[in-house]
Amino acid sequence: GCNPLAETGRSKLQNQRAVLNQQILKAVRMRAGAENLLRATTNNKVREQVLLELSFVNSDLQILKEELEGLNISVEVYQNAEETFSIPLVPLGLKETKDVDFTLPLKDFILEHYSEDSSEYEDEIADLMDLRQACRTPSRDEAGIEMLISYFLQLGYVENRFFPPTRHIGVLFTWYDSFTGVPVCQQNLLLEKASVLFNIGALYTQIGTRCNRQTQAGLENAVDAFQKAAGVLSYLKETFTHTPSYDMSPAMLNVLVKMMLAQARECVFEQIGLSGIRNEFFTLVKMTQEVAKVGEVYMLVNTAMNQEPVKENIPYSWSKLAQIKSDHYKALAHYFIATILCDHELQPSDDKDQQEKALSQLYDCVPEGLMVLAVLKDKVQRKQLGKAHLRKAIVYHEEALRVCGLCKKLRNIEVLQEVLTAAHKRSLLKYAQQETEDDFLSLIQAPDILPKTEHKIETIAPQFSKVKVKDFFHKLGPLTVFSAKQRWTAPRTIRLHCEAGELGFSLKGGSPVQVYCLDPVCSAASAGLKEGDYIVSIDGMDCKWLGVNEVLEKLKSVGKQPMELDVISCQDTAASLHSKSATYSVGMQKTYSLICLAMDDDKIDQTKKAPLKLPFLSWGTKNRQKAASTLCLPSAVAGSSQIKKKLSPFTLLNTESSLY
Repeated sequence: GCNPLAETGRSKLQNQRAVLNQQILKAVRMRAGAENLLRATTNNKVREQVLLELSFVNSDLQILKEELEGLNISVEVYQNAEETFSIPLVPLGLKETKDVDFTLPLKDFILEHYSEDSSEYEDEIADLMDLRQACRTPSRDEAGIEMLISYFLQLGYVENRFFPPTRHIGVLFTWYDSFTGVPVCQQNLLLEKASVLFNIGALYTQIGTRCNRQTQAGLENAVDAFQKAAGVLSYLKETFTHTPSYDMSPAMLNVLVKMMLAQARECVFEQIGLSGIRNEFFTLVKMTQEVAKVGEVYMLVNTAMNQEPVKENIPYSWSKLAQIKSDHYKALAHYFIATILCDHELQPSDDKDQQEKALSQLYDCVPEGLMVLAVLKDKVQRKQLGKAHLRKAIVYHEEALRVCGLCKKLRNIEVLQEVLTAAHKRSLLKYAQQETEDDFLSLIQAPDILPKTEHKIETIAPQFSKVKVKDFFHKLGPLTVFSAKQRWTAPRTIRLHCEAGELGFSLKGGSPVQVYCLDPVCSAASAGLKEGDYIVSIDGMDCKWLGVNEVLEKLKSVGKQPMELDVISCQDTAASLHSKSATYSVGMQKTYSLICLAMDDDKIDQTKKAPLKLPFLSWGTKNRQKAASTLCLPSAVAGSSQIKKKLSPFTLLNTESSLY
């Protein structure tokens, strides 16, 4: 699923994106430094120089942003290689990231938290880093999707194994915004998971645009890919609600989901007309409603793209392309209905009731003074209404061409110009073929067409369960027990001697097994075995994944010979603490989210005297329980588990759905 050395047009675009991201980062840092100097200095000469530098940096940033927008609208690279006469579809570019070295943080955590030799896990850590590196250059097919999903699922294991909720382990993740190029840095693994999800959705859009839209199978695959892309982006919006990156904000994701569903709807229309559109009354009625639906959804996409705060960050050419498509498909709807009225006169053999019913469904209201049945029967009225629709179609075509000509990026897409021009010429030719003597008497305005579709387009939720992955750190033990949330003592060695074939204790649980019903006078208890201990190895053989029966068989196989058991004890879990999580995105407004909740004790009896205030130098572990600020955050204190804590409503913020 990875092809890092591929010299394709898409890989070259991604390389250009990476270079632009670095240039944007450099310019943003220069601007931040200049702004700091401007605030700090009072020297007028220095201020003039700084203002000049700021104007240069801002103009440079604007140029870089336009170059990045050019990459986002380079749609020809992502289309199918076969020659096609269709309006290009818009894919999403993959988010770029910096290299991450998991080696030292994970090895330190394994040694500290799991009390195991971290050198035994070097291969597993290397596999994780290799998988992450491969995900930066996924192939544009199902194998690439499967690889990204496998890394996303692997991150779930890594999060539970190595990322405790109370502190950070020192791994910094950096991801660049897909639209602005601005980097976002966090020590929170949820940023990594959200960014990988975004790339899964982006890769689906690239697969959809690559499909051959000249075949039935290709269009079906394109519809499926865009629906899956919308499903992944919708899942991202619902699961990670506080993403600090513009491209993953709820408002932006909402627009992207609408755009993907609109492109799926466009492919459905192309699929219906792939074999050709017969010039037949009821066929044209169906096509009119379908194409009107495409125009309506693109109009909604264009409206959403022009709303704040999305308007500032969405590529300008995307918004204009949505407007062009809306006008183009509305024009086609009016052209089809004009063809119905101009080319199909009511014949004695026709079912006039069915035609009246079908035609009336196209309008919310007909022009004043007209009746649908009368229009069908009267040749003059049919011609007048048909020409009114043709005039409206020509207006929409001309507006689409005008908007396309105003946008520099779209003006350079040749196939777009060709499609719009061909449709415009066809409507002009149809209008020229009609009689012109009654033009001055025709005051009919073409009514709006009601969109309707028989094909349902909706998001397809991601099916993560179809991708089977194995936990790289399987050797650490069952995840339900050996996780970052649990605290354990270091393994203790118990020398066990069976007395008359009796162990002196029983076993329970799944994997690993737990000691219970321990006889306090048996040799095992004398050797240091405690009630509730977990057995992790027998005579040096790992048994974390063994059940009760398997462990009993191993114990019996030793017989009366002395054996060594390695056991661990669960430590008292400290009260769940809210960690300080500060998110700083370079070049964006600083966003700090400090969840600093005072861990208040239960209400103290008012009759008790208040304790004396301690001096500042004595501000230590005793007062950290009661103080919460940006300087002194709550921390665990030994022996404090018996203190009851109040449940705060902000506890709900410390969930997987919150990025910061």
